[in-house]
Amino acid sequence: MDSLRTAVVIEDDRDIRELIKVVLNQSGFDVHAADTGAAGVEAVREHNPAVVTLDLGLPDIDGFEVARRIRLFSDSYIIMLTARDDELDTLLGLETGADDYLTKPFRPRELRARVGALMRRPRRGSGAAPGSASGNAQASSPAGGGLPATAEKPAFGSPSVYTVAGPVPPDPGQDAGGQATLVHEGLSLNGATRTVEFEGAELDLTRTEFDLLLAMMESGKLVRSKGDLVRRLRGEEYGVGSYISDADERTIEVHMANLRRKLGDDPRSPRWIKTVRGVGYRLAV
Repeated sequence: MDSLRTAVVIEDDRDIRELIKVVLNQSGFDVHAADTGAAGVEAVREHNPAVVTLDLGLPDIDGFEVARRIRLFSDSYIIMLTARDDELDTLLGLETGADDYLTKPFRPRELRARVGALMRRPRRGSGAAPGSASGNAQASSPAGGGLPATAEKPAFGSPSVYTVAGPVPPDPGQDAGGQATLVHEGLSLNGATRTVEFEGAELDLTRTEFDLLLAMMESGKLVRSKGDLVRRLRGEEYGVGSYISDADERTIEVHMANLRRKLGDDPRSPRWIKTVRGVGYRLAV
């Protein structure tokens, strides 16, 4: 079966494992399961899934180490499932390569929705969203941020947002391939290669951190609420009104804190990302 519709469940609790398998089967996935971390890594290596659900509390090696090992060879979307709601655990999970997390007990509908949102985002190195019916069914955004630049799903933000829908004559703000390069205060974000550089050094950002920085640099002075950014990461249109939980907003806070740490940005005197208290974030300009 196509790996774009394949999932691996790494979970030692049999009841939860079976529940996740049912949810993913109903969503059209061919599901493979493992009850230990080592077996889970091998299952991911063998089946090259689009999605991996990963329990943190495994009997042999913890979920953090499993995520690290998977990230050495796979760009599968990883959703961590944990009974812990400590912010540090969440941060560690995201730093080791997870794309999203859910706290147990979770609602099957929420798991299905989060998987669907991830599948609407292009996998690293892919030119189309994994969930599309064919390789070119959707054109991804130039920076791979998860929003295809088409009339049906407009780019995130307002008309002032700078996006490129296809090849155009290059100018100083673009590379030769027609992909947008955004620059602010010495920080250069290249949409074609999904890389970020500062003073000639490339920053090691996760997929989610890159997407958040892209949203900030696209938006300029426009403030983006945490809900806006959650929808951006889900690949949803701005203002669709989908449910945003407190956990969703906390996830954005954790990602932003991690992004700022990697940028060396001081929240009290920001150079790149400014917090607008009670609202969200905007580019510091």
